Amino acid sequence: MKNLQDFKEEINKCSKCGLCQAVCPVYKITGNDCAVSRGKFVMLDGVLKGDLKLNKNINKYIDLCLKCGKCTNFCPSGIDVCKIFETAKYQYIKNTLSGKITFFIQSKFIFGNFINLFKHITKPFRKNIKSKTSQKLKLLYFKGCVNNLCPRNDNYLAAILKNTDIEIIEKDFDCCGLPFLSSGNLERFEEVKKHNLKMLDCDFDYILTDCASCESTLKQYTDAKFISLGELILKENLKFKFPKPIKVTFHKPCHLENDDFLEPLLKNCENVEYIKMENYDDCCGFAGEFALKNQKISRKISKKKADNIIKTGADYVMTTCPGCILGLHQGLLGQKKSPKPVSLTKFLSVAGIEQG
Repeated sequence: MKNLQDFKEEINKCSKCGLCQAVCPVYKITGNDCAVSRGKFVMLDGVLKGDLKLNKNINKYIDLCLKCGKCTNFCPSGIDVCKIFETAKYQYIKNTLSGKITFFIQSKFIFGNFINLFKHITKPFRKNIKSKTSQKLKLLYFKGCVNNLCPRNDNYLAAILKNTDIEIIEKDFDCCGLPFLSSGNLERFEEVKKHNLKMLDCDFDYILTDCASCESTLKQYTDAKFISLGELILKENLKFKFPKPIKVTFHKPCHLENDDFLEPLLKNCENVEYIKMENYDDCCGFAGEFALKNQKISRKISKKKADNIIKTGADYVMTTCPGCILGLHQGLLGQKKSPKPVSLTKFLSVAGIEQG
């Protein structure tokens, strides 16, 4: 497992150009240079040189990050920003009391058994995803923690994929590991990574995901082929007919690599008008524990997103990340006549479906 010293060269690659300021959602709200990667790199460079200690104050600024990855994508030096912050977080928190408590809560004994308990409790309420007798496509479905807690998503997916030539394979996957990376629990991340890689030992064409964050994290440790639900629907040319005309807008999650599927998919939806919102790919402001540790900033980012959503006049705001749905709800809370946040899976499940 790497430590901060292993990233010395990358940290020194930062030219302090400040381009990360242009894309950092937190900097746009706070104007604090410690919120962007270059400010954090200055501090971490001081730690590596022995001029600073990796203490709670520096940890506070490491936590002042949405892990949206926008600075990494925009960085002219190509620095893997999130990986460095995860390592610094781990190096600081692993020997603190709060870290030991967090690691215990996230352990397989607590967190893992909690998810397993809900799998058993909700099993009677989940519909089996059935397909035709002759399967042309085998998909290994990565359900994710949120869908393991809530049975409705299985039922939405069953409604969408019924009567298709698709075989859905379910395995006993663990969490993708993103919550553990965010909290600096790299040991737990390696544990779930090892388990999930074992689950890939079967015959399949693609790993199917309906959570952008899960897919982005899984891609960090496997080069298997992935297909999102939106990409699958477009590939299968599924067409949808809604009972009455509706307007929809779309929030692109930070972890969604591309949304090329979106507009062609919506063109196959009868009675649906798509309205693209301003800055549709800006962060929703939630980002898991960021919303707990930086509540005021999180709400301000969510409010900016909500303002753009409301301007569209849409009936629904659709997205492909359960965490983003919480962020959208946070921003729209208290707003009158605001669009309803829904997952792509839920949105499409209410329509009549015809195979093209």
